[in-house]
Amino acid sequence: MAKKIKFGILGTGKIAGKFAVGLSAVDEAELYAIGSRTQESATAFAEKHKVPKYYVSYEDLAKDTEVDIIYIATPHNLHYENTILCLNQNKHVICEKPFAVNAKEVNAMIKLANEKNLFLMEALWSRFMPHIIKAKELINDGIIGDVKLLTSDFCMKPKFDPDSRLFNKDLIGGSLMDIGIYPVFLAYHVLGKPSKIQALAGFGKTGVDENCSISFGYDDEKLAVLYSSMKSANGVNAIIEGDKGKIIFESPWHAPSNFTLLLDNGHKEHFTFDQSINGYNYEAQEVVNCLHAGKTQSDLWSWQNSLDLIELLDDIRVKAEIRYPKHDQ
Repeated sequence: MAKKIKFGILGTGKIAGKFAVGLSAVDEAELYAIGSRTQESATAFAEKHKVPKYYVSYEDLAKDTEVDIIYIATPHNLHYENTILCLNQNKHVICEKPFAVNAKEVNAMIKLANEKNLFLMEALWSRFMPHIIKAKELINDGIIGDVKLLTSDFCMKPKFDPDSRLFNKDLIGGSLMDIGIYPVFLAYHVLGKPSKIQALAGFGKTGVDENCSISFGYDDEKLAVLYSSMKSANGVNAIIEGDKGKIIFESPWHAPSNFTLLLDNGHKEHFTFDQSINGYNYEAQEVVNCLHAGKTQSDLWSWQNSLDLIELLDDIRVKAEIRYPKHDQ
């Protein structure tokens, strides 16, 4: 059996807990250590997830020579800083989405990983899920014909809390970077980079974009219509339409899900997938596979893919006038 990969988790929030649960389903991985800013959260997380070691310091976690790779689960504004910290301590890194706040930061992260010959991957969990992989296979095989239209949204209605990360501009809150990234990812994954982008945002009282409407246009007349909202509970929907049929995902499509294939000739087929684990196991398994193969990036979600995605988000922010003064310089 291959050597177990020892993971560290930097951050002890909600997403860190979900990743820990997913990681526990990967046989070749071990959650070895966690790092937090407070003693209370460090001990509570370590006890809940049975983690052998904990640190009340991100720096000390990064310096632990037993740790092979660190999963970064801090707020968006810290992703760049934390990734650079870990890479400088010669740690492989998987960083939660968005990879960073802008393309300048992502380029610097990739440059350092490349110089140090270290593995680096954006934890865009949807990319590694079986239903997304299968749907893309059907599209690539021409089952629904030439894709002409993709519609996708991510809508949720959290209780307004000015102290919450979601409503804090300094923490890169707002709908686009937190949830709008998923529809943008799906359009990019299926159709590639667009030739034309239109975007509008609606801003709330704390200054974050609470609604964002995006349209991607392509030279071959393809179109993607995307939407993210923190003011609506309409779910997380996606439909991919070709000239021979369409794929309709069950909501929420960005998480472990199923889909229905409807063809113009009357054929209908429902594809179901295992949802017994929370879905974070798939990205964790990809990391383990890559490390055992000696890779520095994933073939499923490469450095170029992450760079393309953040460049799209940068362009959308310009069009929609979504600004983060501490990062946009």
